[in-house]
Formats: sequence, C-alpha cells, structure tokens
Amino acid sequence: MNSAIDIASDTLLGRAGIEAGQLEATLGALMVPGVDYADLYFQILRNENWLLEDGVVRSAGASTAQGVGVRALAGEQTGFAYADELAFPALTQASKAAAAIARSGRSATVNALARRETGGVARYAPIDPAATLDADAKVALLHHADRVARDSDDRVVRVTVSLAGSSDTMLVAASDGTLAGDVRPLVRVNVSVQVEDNGVRESASAGGGARMGYDYFTQDTDHVAEYAREAVRRALVRLRAEPAPAGSLPVVLGAGWPGVLLHEAVGHGLEGDFNRRGSSNYAGRMGQRVASDLCTVVDDGTLTGRRGSLAVDDEGTPAAANTLIENGMLTGYMQDKHNARLMGARPTGNARRESYAHTVMPRMTNTYMQPGTSDPDDIIASVDHGIYAVNFSGGSVDITSGNFVFSADEAYRIENGRIGAPVKGATLIGNGPDVLERISMVGRDWALDTGIGICGKHGQSVPVGVGQPTLRVDAITVGGTEQG
Repeated sequence: MNSAIDIASDTLLGRAGIEAGQLEATLGALMVPGVDYADLYFQILRNENWLLEDGVVRSAGASTAQGVGVRALAGEQTGFAYADELAFPALTQASKAAAAIARSGRSATVNALARRETGGVARYAPIDPAATLDADAKVALLHHADRVARDSDDRVVRVTVSLAGSSDTMLVAASDGTLAGDVRPLVRVNVSVQVEDNGVRESASAGGGARMGYDYFTQDTDHVAEYAREAVRRALVRLRAEPAPAGSLPVVLGAGWPGVLLHEAVGHGLEGDFNRRGSSNYAGRMGQRVASDLCTVVDDGTLTGRRGSLAVDDEGTPAAANTLIENGMLTGYMQDKHNARLMGARPTGNARRESYAHTVMPRMTNTYMQPGTSDPDDIIASVDHGIYAVNFSGGSVDITSGNFVFSADEAYRIENGRIGAPVKGATLIGNGPDVLERISMVGRDWALDTGIGICGKHGQSVPVGVGQPTLRVDAITVGGTEQG
C-alpha cells in the first residue's frame, strides 16, 4: 500500500497540475517583507451520510469539497485566503490575497521543501470508508440497528439510525520546508430511540466510531448492536428517573465519556492561543500547581484508530502525546506553529482546522486523565450522599474564568455508599481548576469514549476523543429540582 503522503501528493497536486517547483515559487511569493511564515493547505474531503427512520431509509447522500487555503503570518497578524478549486491559477490568486493581508516590513526566506514522513507509524489506514462496504450492506447495517433496538424492549416506539463516513486527504507545504500529507478516514454510527410507558415518553441515543472503514462496526464485535441496546437502556433509565437533588454535593464521575467535562472545563484553557493572549485562567502558571496531585492530564494524538488521532497535524507537525498536567503541576500547553513561535515554545502537533476554508488554531486531539490507584467500588462506597454521573449531554465553559455548566444525561443518587435511583435534571455547575483541586480519589479503571466527540471553537468543528477513570470530586454545585 502506498504511503499517505504519496497518496496525498498524487491526489492533490496531480489533480491541480502543480509541481514541487511551483509550490516553492508560490511560497516565495508569499514571503514578502514582514511575513515570518507561510503555508499552503490542499484538501479533498469526501463525505457520505445515510439515515433510517421508522424502519425506512429516508436519505442517502454524498458530497465532495476540495480546495486550497493559503496563510501568511506576520507577527501576530494572519493573512488568510482560500480557493474552492485545485488549480495553479486559483492558488496564485489566493496567495496574493493572503500576502496583501499580512504584509508589513521585514524580509524572510523559504526553505527547500522536504517530505515529512511519519516514521512508519500506522495509526489508521489511508482509505476511503465509502469503498469498504457496498450500498446494500450499508442499508443492512441500518436495519440491523433498528431491529436490535426494537427487539430489546417492547416499549421502544421509535428508532432513528444514522451512518456517516468521510475521507479527508490533505497536504501542507510551508516556508519552513515542511511537505507533509495524510489520508484520514472516519466513520460513525448513531442510534436514537424513543420509549413510552403509560403515556410517558423518553428518548436517548448512543453511538461510536473510529478512523477506520465500516468493517469496524461488524468485525470482531457487533458495535452496532451495542449502540442500539445502550440507547434503549439509557431511555428506559430516564423513564424511571426521579428529580435530581440540588446543592453542593460530592460527585463521582464515571469512566470514559464523562471526560468531556475535563475537555471543556480544563482542556480549552490549556490551548496556546488563549494563554498567549492572557485570556485563560492558566496563563502564566507554567510549573505551578493547578490540580490535585492525583491528576495527570494528557492530550494524545497518537492513539491507534481513535477519532481524535492524527499522523500529522494540519501544519505537518507529527502528532504527539503531550502531558499537560502532571501530578497536579501545569507542565504544558497545546501549540500550533504560530502561537509556539510567539511564546518561545515548540509546536506540539495540535494545529487543527475544519477545512481548507478555515485557518489554523491550537486544538485538542484525544484528551484524558490517566488512571489512579483506587477501586471504583471504593470510590462509590466513600460517598454518603451524592451523585454518580455517567453520561453528559450539553455544556458550556467560560475560558477566562473556567466556570462551567454541564447537563448530566444519565445520573444516579448515591446513598450510604451505594448507587441508588436514577435522577433527571441534574446540572453540574462549577469551576474547572477548582474541580481539579477537589479530586480526592482516582480510579484504576480507565476508558475512552466510544468515538462520538465533536469539538467546537471559534465556529470550527473537529473530531476529538475524551477519556478518564472513575473519579471523586468532593463538592460540585448540583442544580436540580429537589433540595439535597
């Protein structure tokens, strides 16, 4: 099989009719006086989506987007332009626009382009998932999820199943000599159900995916059946849920997807741009204690097949496993080249963009807390009266203050060290750094989410992963309808 950069070069540059010499000439033209760095980002993004509702395939569609983004950096100024066409004239026009935006007053040079390989690390195959399953098999997969959900319980009254796959072929050439490419597959299945009992309806969903072909859902493990049964289980739990208590309570967070709270309340505050501008509550705190000494937080783009993983980031820097907080001490920020240069740091493989039509920002990949030494059962047993939060839906965070609000989609009372009745309407309200300080037990279990994470920042969405072990936070404000 050809390497990802070979496929990317043949697909993108071949389609555009662009040779290496033209890339260097274009970058040279971008490096007008005052420009420190420039790059060209070529991309073809293929997507397909299938939807089944009430046992009928309602829609199936495919789309292709292609183009080139051109960026020129001058100090803190960014000049950016893009073209929805892979052709040399379009590249030239976009380059002139980007240079005009960034231009000011110093001279710079362009290094000779050198292919950047990924060291033979195969985190995912350079494939197009759409070709890994024919149309009949995709329809059969949708119906399989629908049938499993309906067979799980006779209270299921509605099932919706979606299937999505994409292939993202990218190549980046930069004035520092970088020439790197990648082919990034991504698949996802989601199952949503409604259940009804005595006139009361509840709904829930479950799903997952990976940077693989569609055979991920059918080989070895029947993931689709797992998602369908899990969606039904969650909906049935909601049917019998009681009003959530309110007040300042100890909260046990489950392993896996609850790491989304860590992602939002802590992770964004550790991205380089917020810290360079001083708008993060972690700005200027490198080497200081920012969490309980039980907490070690890592952002890792190198995990095999994971939704947030990358071979190289969108500036061509190899993905890495970056420790951000180690035993409670702040040890690192996530950086792209621009913020790293301005902060006197190194790029960390966290430069990401939604597409060629968007500029680069430092973003998370797979962010998780490492396991500790406590038995998860002992963590539950340590709480006399509190909440066990297993799944979350929506949430928001203020980067400057670290204050967050999260809705627990599945949660239970803890009474006298035992998991009790499910509760609904539980909202966790707190401050990210404060919560990290209040973590008093960290489980030896550990899990990543099933492959559903989408992260938004400044209007751009990228796939991410989250994870954590079971852990105890001694006190979080729980917003509910019953006084605790």
